[in-house]
Amino acid sequence: MRILKVQTLRGPNYWSIRRHQLVAMQLDLQELAEKPSNEIPGFYKGLVEALPSLEGHFCSPGCRGGFLMRLREGTMMGHVVEHVALELQELAGMPAGFGRTRETATAGVYHVVFEYENEKAGRYAARAAVRLCQSILDLGYYPQSELERDLQDLKALHQDAALGSSTEAIIQAAEARDIPWMQLGARYLIQLGYGKRQKRIQATLSGNTGLLGVELASDKEATKYILSNAGVPVPRGTAIDYFDELEDAIASVGGYPIVIKPLDGNHGRGITLDIQTWEAAEAAYDAAKAVSRSIIVERYYQGRDHRVVVVDGKVVAVAERIPAHVVGDGRSTIEELIEIINQDPDRGDGHDNILTRIQLDRNSDRLLAQQGYSLDSILDRDEICYLRATANLSTGGIACDRTDEIHPENIWLAQRVAKIIGLDIAGIDIVTPDISRPLREVGGVVVEVNAAPGFRMHTHPSQGKPRDVAGAVINMLFPPGKSSRVPILAVTGTNGKTTTTRLLAHIVKQTGKTVGYTTTDGTYIGDCLVDRGDNTGPQSARLILQDPTVDVAVLEAARGGILRSGLGFNACDLGIILNVAADHLGIGDINTVEQLAHLKSVVAETVFPHGYAILNADDPLVAAMAKRVKAQIAYFSLNPNNPIVREHTRHGGLAAVHEDGYLSILQGEIKLRLEQAVNVPLTMGGRANFAIANALAASLAAFTQRIPLGQIKAGLQTFQPSASQTPGRMNLFELGDYHALVDYAHNPHSYEALGSFVRNWQGERIGVIGGPGDRRDEDFITLGKLAAEMFDFIIVKEDDDTRGRPRGDAADLIEKGIRQANSDCHYESILAETRAINTALDMASRGSLVVVLPESVSRAIRLIESRKSG
Repeated sequence: MRILKVQTLRGPNYWSIRRHQLVAMQLDLQELAEKPSNEIPGFYKGLVEALPSLEGHFCSPGCRGGFLMRLREGTMMGHVVEHVALELQELAGMPAGFGRTRETATAGVYHVVFEYENEKAGRYAARAAVRLCQSILDLGYYPQSELERDLQDLKALHQDAALGSSTEAIIQAAEARDIPWMQLGARYLIQLGYGKRQKRIQATLSGNTGLLGVELASDKEATKYILSNAGVPVPRGTAIDYFDELEDAIASVGGYPIVIKPLDGNHGRGITLDIQTWEAAEAAYDAAKAVSRSIIVERYYQGRDHRVVVVDGKVVAVAERIPAHVVGDGRSTIEELIEIINQDPDRGDGHDNILTRIQLDRNSDRLLAQQGYSLDSILDRDEICYLRATANLSTGGIACDRTDEIHPENIWLAQRVAKIIGLDIAGIDIVTPDISRPLREVGGVVVEVNAAPGFRMHTHPSQGKPRDVAGAVINMLFPPGKSSRVPILAVTGTNGKTTTTRLLAHIVKQTGKTVGYTTTDGTYIGDCLVDRGDNTGPQSARLILQDPTVDVAVLEAARGGILRSGLGFNACDLGIILNVAADHLGIGDINTVEQLAHLKSVVAETVFPHGYAILNADDPLVAAMAKRVKAQIAYFSLNPNNPIVREHTRHGGLAAVHEDGYLSILQGEIKLRLEQAVNVPLTMGGRANFAIANALAASLAAFTQRIPLGQIKAGLQTFQPSASQTPGRMNLFELGDYHALVDYAHNPHSYEALGSFVRNWQGERIGVIGGPGDRRDEDFITLGKLAAEMFDFIIVKEDDDTRGRPRGDAADLIEKGIRQANSDCHYESILAETRAINTALDMASRGSLVVVLPESVSRAIRLIESRKSG
């Protein structure tokens, strides 16, 4: 077997609308191309011995053991690799259940598609699955050591990509509200929502969190000073910088017992509690100094440690934190009890699990000695030995939910503290003997206020009810009823995508909103070009959706981007499907127009149910997509009597048609005339039918977005098919005695559409034609035939980039088509595009039209405009 290609899809795609995260691998089975699994001696036995858990895979039989049943009966190796890749991820703690395996047009080469949770791990699983199966084929087994290494590597990749338990909790809460999110790739920032409606978080800091509040909370002494002045009970304490200040500091807080901690520490690092002697104070000073330049000396208050989380001015969770400890069973040593606890699957390293494994250090040794124990001590049954003085979960502590027990006065106090410090999300540490009684009655104190508090102890308490603290954050950022999305209007089709995208964006701009849009010539925000190039894939869509100034996104979606990575958004408010025609066939294993239609339909199928899919009723492949769409349907047609449109509007449906020279909206029986086609510059005086179709689609899309008719009309009237507004799309130049037209027609469908305009030209018609080198031979022959019907004289040129074809090969095929269609047609070949264009312009006669179909639109426009200025 040989892996030919591995791609990762990150949005709705050809294989699935709902499953966005997929690995798509092309696998050449080579000698196994015609050998199913039941014909491979020992393979079933070797695979089941390596991965006995494959028994849990249902597969097509729909029952447990279904895949193994298929394996015994005989299935192709690509299908086996799919299931192995899924199972490897499952065993590494990344459950994934979706998979598809299909043979490509090349015999023996398969698409192996499966779900992933982590992208790098998914790609690793693809290679590991092939390696595992190949080993069983070659050796009859897969070494256990290799399997363990694979699983360790997968777990490491999973852990490296983990966002942290608090961040993941917020993301899950966002997903529950159908709020989109994306990683911004810097400083662990997460964007929630799109465009102007986005919010950002970093762990549990939000974009609303004030810098002053964070700075104040980070300075524990300043926090205590501010709270004390506000009448909040806080520990007596003082900050010092030097060891010779320690003795006076202890005296100033009333003597022992004391607490020594770093001024700007966190996660319990460098803190020593319940210090009773000078010797212990010296050691504690050194521990705190290792973390912070300044340290705090405080009076030690007896009581239980509580964390109170306040979000948006409201207490949402309370947990009692209990330091890491063991409970005796009467026979095990403390060391053995620690080992037993650390075997709990809920405990991991750092923050990668619900709880943290207990790790001992010098402070632990000191605490054991204070309690009269060593690691070899055997505790009596139910006897408790504490291993840490602080109760942080990060040092092995546990949490017990006390949200329902906190006294109302303590709730009021905590909420007041958060506002005094100035935090929208605050973790307030309270030491009190009884959280159910007011602090003032029991001598409780507010010890610290934390910005960016961890949520793990509240979402996964060791005891008690989990609390939806993350949901409270989401409700703060996006109050119920407030949208997290900007409208996404997506455009696809074989031809006309860029023009329609630009026209729709232009119409939306009439409303005064900031429009971000992507096209084959660049990404734009408002009137400014942000990134030049063919930007019709998911990366360009993300650029628009990440921009905080964008009100509306109009996104062109091309076949290449959908195939390579999927769409750049999980759902849209509107999807336009202009047409489906033969183009790029034979590339990416899309070999028929029906397959191409299936690919394009991804855009229509991702439209929200309350949104609209705008479909071309004149294109049978597009009109048929209505059966697969969950959104509302609206049709456009050049024929007002199109039966699909008539039936649709008879039932109150929405459509746009070209009737009696007008672009009109049909809303049931109501007809709303927008503008005469001759007054719409894009339509070239009403002569370019394909441009009329594009204008209908854009106008209908704007109407569904409740843009007033007057603004739609204004957009149609002011949108010019110029080199500046629609480069390479029907750009007509007046050059004195003759005209030149630049258009990026490059496939039979676009040639046919262009011909409807060119054939109406009154004068000589000269064509400079070619096509991308990665098209099929028959496509070039068809281009030649169509050109012979359009032009009086043809110059055949080739692109600078022949895309793997020998120089002159594409031109020969086009010439063959010209001769087949019209043996008397005048033509010549000038392969260099610049020379071909200049030759055509030199030979232009009075009243003639030179049509240039270039590889480089900008170069062609420069050559033509230089003639104009001369």
